[in-house]
Amino acid sequence: MDALPHFEYLRPQTIAEVPRMLGCRVGSSLIAGGTDLMANIRRGLATPDVLIDITDIEDLNRIEVDNDQLVIGAGVTLDTLGNDQRVAADFPIIAAAASVVAGPTHRNVATLGGNLCQETRCVYYNQSQWWRDSNDGCLKHEGTVCHVAPGGERCWAAYCGDLAPALLVLEAQVEVMSLDGIRRMALAELYCDDGQKHLNLGEGEFISTVRVPASTGIRTDYLKSRLRGAIDFPLAGVAVALRRKGEILENLRVALTGTNCCPVVVGGVADLTGRALNDSALEKLERMVKACIQPMNSTFISHQYRRRVATNLTKRLVQDLYRG
Repeated sequence: MDALPHFEYLRPQTIAEVPRMLGCRVGSSLIAGGTDLMANIRRGLATPDVLIDITDIEDLNRIEVDNDQLVIGAGVTLDTLGNDQRVAADFPIIAAAASVVAGPTHRNVATLGGNLCQETRCVYYNQSQWWRDSNDGCLKHEGTVCHVAPGGERCWAAYCGDLAPALLVLEAQVEVMSLDGIRRMALAELYCDDGQKHLNLGEGEFISTVRVPASTGIRTDYLKSRLRGAIDFPLAGVAVALRRKGEILENLRVALTGTNCCPVVVGGVADLTGRALNDSALEKLERMVKACIQPMNSTFISHQYRRRVATNLTKRLVQDLYRG
């Protein structure tokens, strides 16, 4: 990696300062933990003229319960999130997902907002400048061809955040702040299926808060596969939320990461509810997962293997939660 380039560094103390700084400084980026951004700056993938450090802002570092909703500031570190007793007791899937991101030293500084908004990844993109130059760049950065799918016209870099699928199955919402005020939207609306621009955030907008509705009676968990037990991004990760009454599967939600340009919610799983979970239902679930995921050769591991991992993890986790 190269040395850091020159940039202006700002450190606001209140949340009200942030949209003003973003709004009046072209080429600015927010930074908190910086575990994703700093590596991309050193590789020449991100070139901000101004870094706005939001670490000190109290409003972004809170975890509280408000009207039966869990309210989490975007600046809460993953270590704090994974070890919070209230989160672990009432929203165990959030604690589980936060506790398996990267390694312990990363989680000490990495934040919820950063994990939700991290850049998409590809073996042709996350390289040094000289490595990328030898391939004439790529469609995502300084090039005209996606080397993963050279015959196509789009980027297939994969989204690999762990918290997004966990929050998606809980039907979380995010609050987006800018000079125009605060708007709230479903977390699912934050993402779009585009490896080049996977976030539906306008100029000067940033996530300030995540709100999670109460999930009484729902069984949840997150499971992922990666090459090493720490540090590595998921080859595939799956989050499941279900409710069982007797032998009947009353409710089911499934979301995945690491397989597409954005986290995906598996469609059609409501058709599996209202009856017992049996082998036939699991076969249908496998077909549903295969229909919605699009793993490409954007990692050193083949897309065929990642497809098998995604489907097997999903079936295993659904079975385990159903059995209790």
